[in-house]
This record gives sequence, C-alpha cells and structure tokens, in this order.
Amino acid sequence: MEKRDIGYFGENIAADYLKAKGYRILERNFSCRFGEADIIATENGYLIFAEIKLRKDSRFAEAREFVDRKKQERIILTAKYYLMKHGSDLPVRFDVIEIYSSDVRNGRPRIEHIENAFE
Repeated sequence: MEKRDIGYFGENIAADYLKAKGYRILERNFSCRFGEADIIATENGYLIFAEIKLRKDSRFAEAREFVDRKKQERIILTAKYYLMKHGSDLPVRFDVIEIYSSDVRNGRPRIEHIENAFE
C-alpha cells in the first residue's frame, strides 16, 4: 500500500469514527497555499479542524507528537483561509485523531481523539 493510500485509509477511519460520534463532515483534504486540513467538521456548536495521524504503534512516539508547532501553525493558517472563503460564526477547535494499526488492511485500529489539541 502506497503512502497516499495509507493516508486515505486513516482518514476514512477517522471520518467514520467522527460520524459515529455525531460529527457532520464538511470537507476532507481541504488544501490551500498555506497547507491542508485533513477533516473539517461541525459538532456541538464548534467548527473542528482535525489532523489525522496514522501509525503502526506508539513505541517510537505517540502520533500526536508529529503535530509539532510548525505543523500547527500551517493548520491554523489553513483554518483562517477556510474561514475567509467560507465564513462561520462557530468557534474553532483543533483536534488530533491518532490511529494505531499494526496492519492497515486487517485488524481493529485503536483510536485516540484529542479534542482542542492546540490553539
């Protein structure tokens, strides 16, 4: 499985997970010159920009650790651009969804959802 396919696999798992929790998915893979937002959704009066991180396991580091300050800044700029283009009165929240799966084709992944992961 290629890297891009693995990314889509993780994003599909995250989207299904969020839908099951009552989130409404507005966009997937929204991109602009500043960066990309994996999933943009609404839930409980918030506009959520979710960064999805898929890893085999957390032995080396937890997936959230790969969303460093520089990555956060790119996502924030992307969110500002999205709001400029689409508008919204909802408060914004940035989440990270970690997905751990040792075999991306089989097995049940472990999902960790960190709400308001950065500001």
